[in-house]
Amino acid sequence: LSQNAMGGTEMMKYGLYDRLDPEIRDKVQIICSRVREVDEDRPTILWLHDMFNDPESQHLSDPEARERFDKLVFVSNFQKTQYELAYGLKPSEYVILKNAITPITPKPKSTDVIKLIYHTTPHRGLELLVPAFEELCNHYDNIQLDVYSSFAIYGWDQRDADYEHLFERCRQHPKINYHGYQPNDVVREALSEAHIFAFPSIWPETSCIAALEAMSARCAVVCPDFAALPETTGGFGITYSMHEDPQTHANVFASVLAGTIEKINDNAMSQRLDFAKSYIDT
Repeated sequence: LSQNAMGGTEMMKYGLYDRLDPEIRDKVQIICSRVREVDEDRPTILWLHDMFNDPESQHLSDPEARERFDKLVFVSNFQKTQYELAYGLKPSEYVILKNAITPITPKPKSTDVIKLIYHTTPHRGLELLVPAFEELCNHYDNIQLDVYSSFAIYGWDQRDADYEHLFERCRQHPKINYHGYQPNDVVREALSEAHIFAFPSIWPETSCIAALEAMSARCAVVCPDFAALPETTGGFGITYSMHEDPQTHANVFASVLAGTIEKINDNAMSQRLDFAKSYIDT
């Protein structure tokens, strides 16, 4: 893993290492997604976080290459099924270890201003969220969007150039606060005050730590029923059927987001968010 990166894979890696008995940890080689060197003197686990069609995963199409690993570990049933079908894996070759987070303590949330948040990299759907939010501002005076988004989380600052026009659009909007990359503790604090994780995802997630954190902070998660998102949110997400046409997708997302804004302070929504938090924290 990149030494400058602090994305989801890195959070899971360091979170696990911090909790493992060092004597046990040092007896096993754990590789996260990118295989560079395999230690033949220790059992080796390949902990996969990417999609089956990622170039770094292509070696698993060769059964002999898979024999280098004592076990493959997947982060969701969705991801496992993709690899299983693509590479003909046998059940004995893998296990599923779902991602986890440290629970977030929510704060009392404003009943006057409804705070939306987007706290993942820009290529996952920010280009759909911004115009949808701009349109919703024509109908709701009490909404605000906080955007924590940059490839700097992976140490890939140069990739932000492709999205600079979108970041500037956020900076210029009076109801959008663009924060760029911020450490996880800052994002968790923002989540504790937010109402809705607005996530029109166009990226096939194998799991979604951003959604786990949002639900733990009692945020409603508005996202499409795409890839592992329904599994990650455990049925508690406010999901919709996405569309391959970006404009249609943005329109559907905006409609579902509007309905969520209107119901965010209802008792039924509060109960739903309580159940979701309990599920994720457990």
